[in-house]
Amino acid sequence: MTRGSDRSTEPGTAGSSPREGAQHPGVLTFGETMVALRGSGPLKLGGTMQVSVAGAESNVAIGLARLGHAVRWGGAVGDDEAGELVLRTLRAEGVDVSVASADPEAPTGLILFEPRLPEVTRVHYYRAGSAGSRLTESAVERAFAVAPPRVLHLTGITPALSPTAASAALLALQLAQQAGSLVCLDVNYRARLWAADEASRVLRTWIPYVDILIASDDELLLCLPQDTDEAGVAGPLPAQARLLLDLGVKEVVVKLGADGARVFTRDGSSDRPAKSVRPVDPVGAGDAFVAGYLSSLLDGEEPAGRLERAVTTGAFAVASHGDWEGAPTRAELSMLGAPPGTVVR
Repeated sequence: MTRGSDRSTEPGTAGSSPREGAQHPGVLTFGETMVALRGSGPLKLGGTMQVSVAGAESNVAIGLARLGHAVRWGGAVGDDEAGELVLRTLRAEGVDVSVASADPEAPTGLILFEPRLPEVTRVHYYRAGSAGSRLTESAVERAFAVAPPRVLHLTGITPALSPTAASAALLALQLAQQAGSLVCLDVNYRARLWAADEASRVLRTWIPYVDILIASDDELLLCLPQDTDEAGVAGPLPAQARLLLDLGVKEVVVKLGADGARVFTRDGSSDRPAKSVRPVDPVGAGDAFVAGYLSSLLDGEEPAGRLERAVTTGAFAVASHGDWEGAPTRAELSMLGAPPGTVVR
């Protein structure tokens, strides 16, 4: 690529980040990040739209970078202006994109957000054949060749995009295991991308590689062993978590929405209630939760402490518009407990 003086001359790479110390990331993540258009009402009526970017993995990356962690995003974008927006946004947020790739033969994906009711938003994807869906194993190999991360973060969205993206994700799991990297998987099931039985078939094969599994209570069922009897599947949450812990998962983190979150380990369980905030936009709350959890893990906190930061960062997302725009910095974490009407001077 030759479009900017800050662009890498290495074929297939999309640019580098100025973030100091990013050659040895605390976290590596990849997946599809799209241009996001947010309408002010029903799309069929037209009107104005706000332009931003959105993607589960890059949302987590931005959240971690704002909290002061070195994080690398290794996804793919199109060799187009939309791709430039994605990379520019991530670089501006301190995310290392030195191993991201720009595909000259496929466009950057698009996502449209359509608010229909005060608390109901419809999402429309235009990502078939996108650059992000064409992510290859070579991109993953390049990311690990530069420097294996302390933590690899994946979501269940990437394998739903295409067979090549699924293969790339599986290779990342294998390379992480070889490198001794901790693996975090956020199930993040998207019914519009693949059927539940297909998702379950893939995710079950991933479980042996996973150290930290993050899911909502209904998503957890997708990861349980296929031969689980009806009593086990329908059983209480602790029983489901125990099945996964017995398979080698070290931590099972369950997002419970307004009820907060709970983490299960072999040493027991901990829970935290959700933080009380005025809800503005629930989109991106799960990704903010993951960023908070991984941030606290990187800081050496125990699971209970990780949950506390996770519900805090999730609350910031709920109280802000956008996928990642409301993600807090480390200095802002304490603001959530301030009384109404507080003015920080």
